[in-house]
Amino acid sequence: MTLAKEAKKNKKEDYPNTLFGIPINRMGPILALLGTLLYAQTVSFEYTQDDAIVINDNMFTKEGVKGIAGLFKYDTFYGYFKDQTKTRLVSGGRYRPLTPAMFAIEYEIAGNNPWLSHFISALFYGLLCWILFGFLRQLLTPRLSSTIAVQVALFSALIFALHPIHTEAVANIKGRDEIIAAMGAIGGLWLMLKSINHPKPMLLRSLAGLVFLLGLLAKENIITMLAVAPLTLWWYGKDTSVKWLSNLWPIVAASVLFILIRGSVTGFSAGEPPKELMNNPFLKVENGTYVPFSVGEKTATIVYTMGKYVQLLVFPYPLTHDYYPRHIDIQTWSKPMVILSLLVWLGLLYAVIKGWKSRSWWAYGILFYVCTMSITSNIVFPIGTNMSERFAFLPSIGFALIAGYAISLAINSANRKAALGISLAILIAFGGWTLIRSRVWKDNSTLFTTDIKTSQRSAKLLNAVGGDLVTRAEDEKDPVRKKEMLTEAQIYLKEALEIHPNYKLSYLLLGNASFHLGDLDQAITYFRHVLKMDPNYSEGKRNLGVALRDQGKIYGEKNHNLSGAIALLQEAVQYLPNDYETYQLLGVAHGQAGDTQKAIEYFRKEIELAPKNATAHYNLGIALSQAGDTAGANASFETAKALDPNLPQFKNR
Repeated sequence: MTLAKEAKKNKKEDYPNTLFGIPINRMGPILALLGTLLYAQTVSFEYTQDDAIVINDNMFTKEGVKGIAGLFKYDTFYGYFKDQTKTRLVSGGRYRPLTPAMFAIEYEIAGNNPWLSHFISALFYGLLCWILFGFLRQLLTPRLSSTIAVQVALFSALIFALHPIHTEAVANIKGRDEIIAAMGAIGGLWLMLKSINHPKPMLLRSLAGLVFLLGLLAKENIITMLAVAPLTLWWYGKDTSVKWLSNLWPIVAASVLFILIRGSVTGFSAGEPPKELMNNPFLKVENGTYVPFSVGEKTATIVYTMGKYVQLLVFPYPLTHDYYPRHIDIQTWSKPMVILSLLVWLGLLYAVIKGWKSRSWWAYGILFYVCTMSITSNIVFPIGTNMSERFAFLPSIGFALIAGYAISLAINSANRKAALGISLAILIAFGGWTLIRSRVWKDNSTLFTTDIKTSQRSAKLLNAVGGDLVTRAEDEKDPVRKKEMLTEAQIYLKEALEIHPNYKLSYLLLGNASFHLGDLDQAITYFRHVLKMDPNYSEGKRNLGVALRDQGKIYGEKNHNLSGAIALLQEAVQYLPNDYETYQLLGVAHGQAGDTQKAIEYFRKEIELAPKNATAHYNLGIALSQAGDTAGANASFETAKALDPNLPQFKNR
């Protein structure tokens, strides 16, 4: 029996109070509680991955409430990079001020402690599940009996709430932009539908526009509702064109207003795709330079990823947070999985065509998925990566509707008990996998070391694992363990360079690893290579300067090679113009070489940078004394003594 026939059969019980023994008016709150509790464990988790961009390394967010104005004034990336030139690492820039503004308030309350933000993200996810249930019930009721409508809405919302592919969006605080955007999109659609037969339609339509605008300010991808909204009205039931327009205008108006606001901040041009592999997946390195994919390679890769999304929705394993080059490898039309993916999508297209006239549930679900996925598909414009599980967050609603409808159809068949048992098993499996998968987001080390087992060909993740090992090694007290961690880091970083030979961050981290291993010559070589790739790379300059400084110190103190030491230190000062220690070493080296005037010059420069450094004043006194300036020397000694009476040098005089 089809659900349509079941609907006719059940018309007499069109407004039930319970379903499966559960009061229907309690289903929304129960779904909200389930969604929240499912991610309750994240309250103890740390900041991870992209949280740094919008929270703990964002200069505006860290100002708390005072920084909110800056979040709305600039590109979302500006607060992290502090550099307008770096805000266009992806085409069109990013303008998503609403969620960072929420994070700023949370930072004001809880400081640099993520527990509150994790709790609020879990809470909003639960509320989204409630909103989704309400929307689907509203959408389905005119076409089905109330019993079946509630049944489909319930199972669809359960599939959505429990689906493991959502762990990235919920367990990673930054992913809240997906949640808030989805609340704006689905909430706006729900209010739009409710306004149709409401005594005060303008009130609800205006509220729909406001809710939708807030969603857009969280993340731009819900602009796709401009296609989904008329699709929803079409599927909801027959309507006149005039009524269509009256229902759609708030969402259109909100979209236009958002585009104008966004354009005033980021500009109206999408710009050219970045010429760097980590922000443009459709590049490859040939002879040391970036070359774009051929048309065949690009289209095949996109089709493959579209099939991969479908696979993860149906069978969400394995999951990973990283799909950067080359977890998704360069695809061609000769590969079987590309052909299989194409066949899947041709099948979905056929299902839409077949179900169009009858306004079938599968046609709406597929079209909802296609419309909401379009902006992140790389078909319209490159988005900076091949794919990401968070991009399937809003589109998964289309899948959830299809799955929920299929479950409802099955449990209303002759094999009701078997169907219900299988359905419950799937839901439990999804929920269990979600609980397990969300734990991976506990901290960066857990996330990176877990997902590298899946994304073994991701240059970005290999680099992240190596970088994490270097960072943790810096604080490691056991010298043996420290060496092991740094050596392991080098293995991961070199593998990253095999995939992406122009990956400057990997070279930088290799330099850091060599530095901490005491191999300063190798560290200097890596840092020089970094600056050859990017002469303006500030971190590369600083790290090269420190390595040159420390190598110069060794040349002078241990190797007694004063000329070599001076050469290294003079180069170091070019990269460390405000480092007093470098000037101190230069002063000492010149003094030992017999160039007293140069020594005096460098010690005075050191004092300019560190006027309260007693050692600097003492060294200047020694140099002045050697130059025959007794009065100046005594004045420097007195200053040094006043700053630090216990200076060891005084005990030796």
